[in-house]
Formats: sequence, structure tokens, C-alpha cells
Amino acid sequence: MLHENATLVDVKHEVLLKVAKAAFDGELDQAELRIPYEIIPGPNPTFRCCVYKEREVIRERISLAKNREPLTGAPCHNTVQIIPAACEGCPITRYVVTDNCQKCMVKKCQESCNFGAITMFRDKAHIDPQKCRECGKCHTACPYNAIADLMRPCKKSCPVDAIGMDENMHVRIDDEKCIRCGACIKDCPFGAISDSSRMVEVIEYLLSEQSVYAMVAPAGEGTFGEDISMESLRNGLKEIGFKGMFEVALGADYVAHEESLEWDEVHKEGRKMTTSCCPAFVHMINRHFPELKDCVSTTISPMAATARMIRAMDENAVCIFIGPCIAKKSEAGQAQHLHGENADLVLTFDELRAMLQARDITLKPTEYKCQQGSIYGKNFAKSGGVSKAITEAMKENGSKEEFRILSCNGAAECKKALLMLRAGKLPEDFIEGMICTGGCVNGPGVVKPQEQTAASRVKALSEADARTIEGSMAEQNKLVFSMHKSE
Repeated sequence: MLHENATLVDVKHEVLLKVAKAAFDGELDQAELRIPYEIIPGPNPTFRCCVYKEREVIRERISLAKNREPLTGAPCHNTVQIIPAACEGCPITRYVVTDNCQKCMVKKCQESCNFGAITMFRDKAHIDPQKCRECGKCHTACPYNAIADLMRPCKKSCPVDAIGMDENMHVRIDDEKCIRCGACIKDCPFGAISDSSRMVEVIEYLLSEQSVYAMVAPAGEGTFGEDISMESLRNGLKEIGFKGMFEVALGADYVAHEESLEWDEVHKEGRKMTTSCCPAFVHMINRHFPELKDCVSTTISPMAATARMIRAMDENAVCIFIGPCIAKKSEAGQAQHLHGENADLVLTFDELRAMLQARDITLKPTEYKCQQGSIYGKNFAKSGGVSKAITEAMKENGSKEEFRILSCNGAAECKKALLMLRAGKLPEDFIEGMICTGGCVNGPGVVKPQEQTAASRVKALSEADARTIEGSMAEQNKLVFSMHKSE
């Protein structure tokens, strides 16, 4: 049951927790009907107009927790999904004249409008929503900034204009434009957009006889508290049923080494290149800048590298990535007809937290003794960290080449850099693209906001030793696996 001060985070977590518990107990089909009533007992509503709407939102969230589209029940194609019952339609007119209007004689707002939508009333200008085409010219023209731009939060957050509205002003996502970044999920005030989950399938693997390995993203450092080390996570994951846990920072070291060799070769050929570790950035290129596909590094992501490394030890391993990224869910779904190409499934940190609580497992402070990745691999989670790691790998490789690297922090900077590259006006040699501002540490699947975990992360990283990238890789006994994407 939710309390009246519960937030959207609490609602989502409560659904994931109850679904995880029912899945572990083998009674999800029966529990699916009662969970909405356990969370929203009624008779009075807590958040919405009535308990019936609240329960319907919970039902649709349960569908997403089972990787099913809320309306059709079909498997989710796009991990970013609309929760129809939760969308309020945001019945707002985008451009509104505020009381700052001075009803000036120049009437720049009126002159700028090509649709005759602006008229002068007694006290101030008025915009007719039936005539307005939301071009924004009046907003730009007003000398008093008296015309407010009230764009819907989900639409405003989307960096690729994939958000649209139907005739009822409810959200629609253009799957062909969507890059799966999750920005709209973070910014919708009503939680009407959410990610689908493969958590139930992960639990089924854990209950089977198969060898299931967890791969924890570098952003996991400090995520679950100041005293919760990667060793704490390893112990908790083993309790829940995983055979073992590997740090994806180790896979990041392999990526830094391989990309440094690739960058060196590309630079000598006079070509420019982009990183390939951020799946949302790669989606942006493939869907919105297809002419730049050949500029993307052929080196696989740290997630894929770690999965291939594990399978080099255990060819029958099931590899589960755990991190803050929603776009990773779509990356893991690509090229799965080629066995062993990538992780099998992806969990976010909030999904892992629900699974741990469902089994009454508490992560305990543990001394960090089993470091796997270098500090450079661990910092792949931060904007600029990939560039620094590759630069370090080049030094370790003995490269004397000098490169100009552009580290793009956030979708807007990524888009600007790609536009420059497409126009042939990019001065830098290489682009590091991170769609989430700040890097993976600020992804949509985090447990707490970056500001709340920053100090914990600094403390965790301060305990890392000074091993090199080459030294990190050498500890794996020269395992053999491909570091490049298959055709």
C-alpha cells in the first residue's frame, strides 16, 4: 500500500517489488490480479481522480514489468513505452501571453504571426489556440518576454523530436525516431512514459539450472550507498542466485585498448570517428545521421566485451547486464540471432533493487578486495571518461600520434557535433558521444539522482588501485574473443 506522500519513484518501485516477489515465488499469474488492489486498496483515491484509474495505471505498469505492451499484451518492441491510463494529456496551450504584456504600440508579436492568431484585447494580447501553429515567432519577437513557452515536458526533453500527440492530446512515440535514451521517462511529471522490463525473464533464469552471471556497470560505484562496494554487490548478487559477478569496467578496459588501436589506424587514413559505447548515441547516428554510420567505431561496447569475455570462460553462460541505462536494453536485443554477441538481458539498478528486496537481501558494507577494472575503465561512466581512457591506452601502446577529441556531454552537444561532422566542418578528429548529461551516472535507471551519489562514488573510486589498462587485461590469462561487431 502506498502512502499519500509517495512519489512516482515509490509507485514504480512498489510494482517492481511485488512482481519480483511473485515471480520468485512462482505465482505471478495469480498475483497479477491482486497486486493493483494491494497497492491501491481504496476506497478513496490517493493520486488521481478515482481508485479505478489508479488501479488501471498499476495494471499497465505490471504489463511493462512483464515486457508486455499495456494495451495489446504483445512483447514490447521499443523499451520506451506509453502508460495510456497515466497520461493526463497535459491540456495546455503551448504559447500563452502572461501579465508581463504591456500591450505595446509596436505589436511585434502580432506582426510576427503568419496565421493571424494574435489579437489585442483591452489589457493584453491574446493568442487563439485554434489558429496558433506553435511556430514560436511571437515568443521570440516579444521585447518584454511576455509570451511563455509551455511545451509539454516529455516533448521538450526529447532530443530527436520523437514525441507527438494524438487527437486526444495523449502522447505517441515515433519508434523510427526514438533513440531509447529515456529522457522523456525522466521528465514526465505523471510517469506516463516508462521502460519495459525483462526482470521476470531474469528471475526465470535464476530459478533454472543455468549458469547466470551478473555484469555491473561502472556507474554502480557508489550507487547503493557510501559503504556498499562492488564486493558488496557481488555478495548480494550471489545470494539472489547469480553464479558470479564481473565489473563491466574490465570490459571497458578492453574497449579502450581496442579503440585506441582503431583510432590510430583511422587517423593515419585521414578519417574521423565516433565512439560506440553509448547505445543511444549510436541510435542517434543510425536513425538521424545514417550517412555517418561508417564513422562509428567497429569496437563493441563494454557490455558486449564483458559478455564475450565471460563466455570465453563458460560458453553456456547467461550474461545479465545491470546498470542505469535504458538504451542498453535495446542494444542487448540486437544481433541475438548470432549467439554470444552481447548480453542476454539487461536490468536497471532500480529493477535490481526490487529483486534484492523481494528476497529480503540487504547489501552489507564489505571491504573492496577483488578489483577487476582499472580506474580508467571505471570512469567510462562519466562524460569525458571514455576519451581519457583511450588516451591512456594510446600512451600504454606507445602511440606518438596526437589527436583532437571532442567529448560531447548530453544529447544537444552530440547532435551539434554530428551536424558539424556531416557538414565536413568538425575540427576535431574523434567524437565521444554521451547522450545522458554527465554520462551514465545520470542515466534514467539510477536508484538516486547523481547529486545524491556523487560523494559516495568519489569515495568508492578513491579505493581503486593504480593498475594500468594493460595490467587489467593481463589478469584475464589472455582469453581469446572478438572485440569487433559482426557483419
